[in-house]
Amino acid sequence: MIRGLAPLIIASLCGLAWPADAQDHSMHHMPGMSAEASMDGTTHAEPVDDETGTALPAGNAPAPAPAPDHYADRMFPAEDMKRARRQMMQEEGGQTFHMVLLNLAEAQIRDGRNGYRWDGEAWFGGDINRVTIKTEGEGAFREGLEAAEVQLLYSRAVGPYFNLQAGVRQDIQPSPARTYATVGFEGLAPFWFEVEGAAFVSDKGDVLGRVEGYYDQRITQRLVFQPRIEANFAAQNVAQNRIGAGLVNVELGARLRYEVTRQFAPYVGLSYDAKMGQTADYARADGDDPTSTSLVAGVRIWF
Repeated sequence: MIRGLAPLIIASLCGLAWPADAQDHSMHHMPGMSAEASMDGTTHAEPVDDETGTALPAGNAPAPAPAPDHYADRMFPAEDMKRARRQMMQEEGGQTFHMVLLNLAEAQIRDGRNGYRWDGEAWFGGDINRVTIKTEGEGAFREGLEAAEVQLLYSRAVGPYFNLQAGVRQDIQPSPARTYATVGFEGLAPFWFEVEGAAFVSDKGDVLGRVEGYYDQRITQRLVFQPRIEANFAAQNVAQNRIGAGLVNVELGARLRYEVTRQFAPYVGLSYDAKMGQTADYARADGDDPTSTSLVAGVRIWF
């Protein structure tokens, strides 16, 4: 205790005082307070006006002017910067691309009536505007082509995942051939389902519709399982083409492919096709079975 009092006793004897900043050290660090010295050397705390930032009262002063879109224009010629930005946009997303995809190219092994089928598309253009060509068809070996069509479409992106499409469709088979005005969509639905649909109006006034979709379930880095569904509709009977009103047919498929590369993948699977309603009646009248199940083997190619 004596050692602890020694410095205080010595300071008193020598007429010294503790520094004010040491005595009031805590007051200097109290938020919202300041230490003010009086004439006798003592200090006392005073409140500080802390109205800054969001603590300021509401006012009606105008907002500051927004920053210019292109700050570099302040230091470089505007025309040079405009040309540089145009070149950058061209290199970073404004290019012209193309793709050819043959999603189905297969032989179908059925009971006594083997056949083939294809379904593919190609497009050329940019991120927003494209020209798209679609084709699909099927036939039987030694009997020829049963159904085939080609579509020429203008495709316009309406979001990150969907395109609206419009154009013409030309049927090659069945006979008599028809030409259709076409309006449809194509895109990637939630949960990574590839979907597309279209409405067709022929030069004879026939109205048809189609929806289809598939999903690629990756089992390994190379093995992919693809379930698929396609349904066709008609607003009226088209007896010449053996199409009945309502739901025309439904095709269900399941295919397992092996990607030798991403662009080349052979596959095997099953396909079930069922004609419905009046279309099934037309098939029976022609001596055909309205339903068929096929073992399929083919290849998926894109580049």
